[in-house]
Amino acid sequence: MSAATATVPAKEQRPAPATPVRGRPAGRLRRWLGNGLVQAFLVVVSLVWVTPLAGLFLSSMRTTQDNSASGWWTVLTSPGQLSFDNYSTLLGNAGITQAFWNTVLISVPTTTLVVVIAALAGYAFAWLEFPGRDWLFLLVVALLVVPVQVGLLPVAKLFGQLGLFGTIPGVVLFHVAYGLPFAVFLLRNYFAEIPREMLEAARMDGGSEWRIFTRLVLPVGRPAIASLAIFQFLWVWNDMLVALLFADSSAQPLTVELQSQIRQFGSNMDVLAPGAFLSLIVPVAVFFAFQRHFVQGVMAGSVK
Repeated sequence: MSAATATVPAKEQRPAPATPVRGRPAGRLRRWLGNGLVQAFLVVVSLVWVTPLAGLFLSSMRTTQDNSASGWWTVLTSPGQLSFDNYSTLLGNAGITQAFWNTVLISVPTTTLVVVIAALAGYAFAWLEFPGRDWLFLLVVALLVVPVQVGLLPVAKLFGQLGLFGTIPGVVLFHVAYGLPFAVFLLRNYFAEIPREMLEAARMDGGSEWRIFTRLVLPVGRPAIASLAIFQFLWVWNDMLVALLFADSSAQPLTVELQSQIRQFGSNMDVLAPGAFLSLIVPVAVFFAFQRHFVQGVMAGSVK
């Protein structure tokens, strides 16, 4: 075959690789955080935030005399000041230990009830058809603007008539009532982003609404549920205003007990520092336990 008659096969037309969209907010944020100067700045900010926590922990392991004589940073050169005697004394304080368990008995049921009720209501508002659904959801959204201080006195009067004033169930019910509007709003909006085709396919396969909710919606909505659980637990665990008004001496949580310790004994750091650190470490542990789901819930929808 001669060179003149040889046919050269045409080049195969291949689609050009898709170029990344550099204008997306998630991409710009990722590149910005990858900057070495920004990372150094974030490390400095992290150290600034962690320093008070480290100071509280070290102060909780020093005696009252040492805390009065010098700052906590002197532990770095004199580690012999540290001991767990303050924590031993704290655990032997009946008022502190009872307040700690009261806090658990308030925070855990409140968080559980809010998450369960909000998940059911969020699914109903997102995917169930019933008369007045949109108006009822609008009422739930309107409750978000009602400050908690508005309901303190009326609810206290109502709880007094029902025999709930000063009890742990009364505090739990108040937190549940004021935590539900935001919880329903959050989960409803998250559940509404689930593809309709997925739910229709489950219904065509014979799945009931309850089965679809438990086997499909809840696993898909796990990031939002985890984020809600963390926020609700932190709000209730760190609350003092509601507990100060609705809880008596036998039902008061750790925040109120520590406040009463300040009022009675002044600057008794041997009780206040370990008590404050004990009150702090539990929410931190809860956050890190659900950190992966929390980050997924916060970043949901940032990249499409």
